[in-house]
Amino acid sequence: MNLALNSHRTIARPRTCRHLKKAAIATLVTAILAPAQALACACGCGVFDVGEGVLSAMPNSESGLSVWFRYDYMDQNQNWVHSSAAPAYLNGDKNIDTDFYFAGAEYQINPDWTVMAEMPFFHRSLTTTDDGTVFGAPGTVYTGYDTAPGDLQLLGMYTGFSPDLSNGLGFGVKLPTGDDTGPKGPLGGYEFDRDSLPGTGSTDLMFEGYHTGNVPISPAVSWFLEGKYQFAVATHDSYRPGNELDAAVGLTYDFGQQGPFSDVQPLVQMVNSWREHDQGLEADPLNSGYERILVAPGIQLQVQKFRVFADVELPIYQYTNAASSLAIEGTEGQLIASALWGVQVAYDF
Repeated sequence: MNLALNSHRTIARPRTCRHLKKAAIATLVTAILAPAQALACACGCGVFDVGEGVLSAMPNSESGLSVWFRYDYMDQNQNWVHSSAAPAYLNGDKNIDTDFYFAGAEYQINPDWTVMAEMPFFHRSLTTTDDGTVFGAPGTVYTGYDTAPGDLQLLGMYTGFSPDLSNGLGFGVKLPTGDDTGPKGPLGGYEFDRDSLPGTGSTDLMFEGYHTGNVPISPAVSWFLEGKYQFAVATHDSYRPGNELDAAVGLTYDFGQQGPFSDVQPLVQMVNSWREHDQGLEADPLNSGYERILVAPGIQLQVQKFRVFADVELPIYQYTNAASSLAIEGTEGQLIASALWGVQVAYDF
C-alpha cells in the first residue's frame, strides 16, 4: 500500500515575489519530511507529503528557527482493483484506520540553505483475515493495533539559484528508525504485514524540486509546481518499498489581514502520486503500487507567531495494481480512503 513562514508583522500586505518563494519552499519542506514509504499503508499515505502545508513551513522568523506539529487522518475501507471499486471479499484486508502525528523543526542557515528534521508517530488499527498463525483458525477476521514511531526524515534544501527564490532543489534521507515488525498475536504470528507498518526498515533517498510564480492578473494570486522522487538504497528483512514519484501544482490567494488573523491564505492544488510495486519475500508485489490524482483545497491562518494550516485531499482518479485472480495468492486489490485530512500548527521563534 502504501503526503513556511511569513513575516511576523500584523499588517496586511500584497503577496510579493519573496513571500511567494518562501511559501513554495514550504511545499518542499513538508513533502520531503513525510515520505510515502515512511507512511507505508497499503495504498496511499504518500499523498500527504506533496503540497501539504505549501504555506506552512518556511522559516522567516528573527531566529530562523521554526517548529511544528502536524496531525493527519486516513480511513482505508474500500477495496479497489485497478480503476474501480471491488468486492470486499476479494481482499483479506478489510480496514486500515490511521492517526498520523508529526513533530518537526527547521533552521534557516542563510538565504540559500535550510535544514530540517521531522519524526512521525503512528496509531493504527488493521482489520484483516488470519492465516492461522496470529489469533486462530485460517479465515478468522481480527483487528490488530500498533502505536509506534515511524521513520525519521532529514532534509537539506538549496534555494540560491535566483535572487527571488523562485527555484529550489532539496536532498533528503529517511532513516529506518520506525517499527517494521509490529505486535505478535497469541499464536506467534505478526498482526501486520510489512507494507502496513509505521517503518519500512529501509534507508531511502529523496530528491525534490520546485518552481513558483505570480499570476499576472493579480499580485495576490500565486502558483507553484513541485516534484518529489524517493527510492530505497538499503533494505531490511526481505522487504523493499516501491519507488515513488509525487507531484503537485496549485494556486494560492493572499487576503492579507482579516479580523483577528494577521494573514489568511486559501489554496487549492492538484496532486498526482505514482508508486511502483513493492519487492521482496515479505512484500506483496502483485497487490502493491498505484497511481492516483487528488484535488486538495486548504487554508492557512496566521496569528502573531503561530500558523495553522488545514486541508483535505479528495481522490478524483485512482488505479491500484492487483493480482489477476484470488487463485494466485488468495487476495486481490488494495484498500483506499475516500479522503485524507490534515492540520498543522507551527511556531516561529
